[in-house]
Amino acid sequence: MPMFPSTITIDGPVASGKSTIGYLLAQKLGYLYLDTGAMYRAVTWAALTRGVSVEDEAAVTALAEELHIDITRPTVDDGRQYTVLADGEDVTWDIRRPEVDASVSVVSAYPGVRRAMVAQQRRIATAGRVVMVGRDIGSVVLPDADLKLYLDAAPQERARRRWLERQARGESVTYEEVLAMMLRRDEIDSHRAVSPLRVPDGAVVIDTTGLTIDEVLALILRRIETADP
Repeated sequence: MPMFPSTITIDGPVASGKSTIGYLLAQKLGYLYLDTGAMYRAVTWAALTRGVSVEDEAAVTALAEELHIDITRPTVDDGRQYTVLADGEDVTWDIRRPEVDASVSVVSAYPGVRRAMVAQQRRIATAGRVVMVGRDIGSVVLPDADLKLYLDAAPQERARRRWLERQARGESVTYEEVLAMMLRRDEIDSHRAVSPLRVPDGAVVIDTTGLTIDEVLALILRRIETADP
């Protein structure tokens, strides 16, 4: 039997497929799927519900440092991919509310919040058997992970995927608008001062342009099954 990597990181730009692939890979391996974005959402939710202004960097940072966040395998059969606990409270669906959507980008940009979340992400990863997904996981959070993956795709392909998703939700937006927003997001993510998006050292880079989800997953599984222990 192959010796599967215990810690797997998946990084990549928006709409590269990392969240979908990360979840399916974790399912195949029986691992915990951890989308690190959920942790920043939990901090944002806590700030909003506790009356802490998301514009107050010092206050939000202090909150992030004291908030205990856990992400576990699903504890309720309601379609969730994982359970998010903030100080023991199940906030899995609360962190998906529109008001959290509107503020999470501000909160996640604070260096102190990112430091606090990295510490918690590392704590969770010490248990092993985890697939952790984000934009700085293999480069910052778990640079010594057993397997580091970086998923990418042409901007036009990523914009097409996101545009189709938004069309399916009934949103009125053009492909050109989505592409412009995606290019701006890529610029911000790649040049931010704290934890910029980059290919982690030693990462396996997979271009998902023109590939189906099943094809990408099969590539990764073959890589895992044939790698030397």
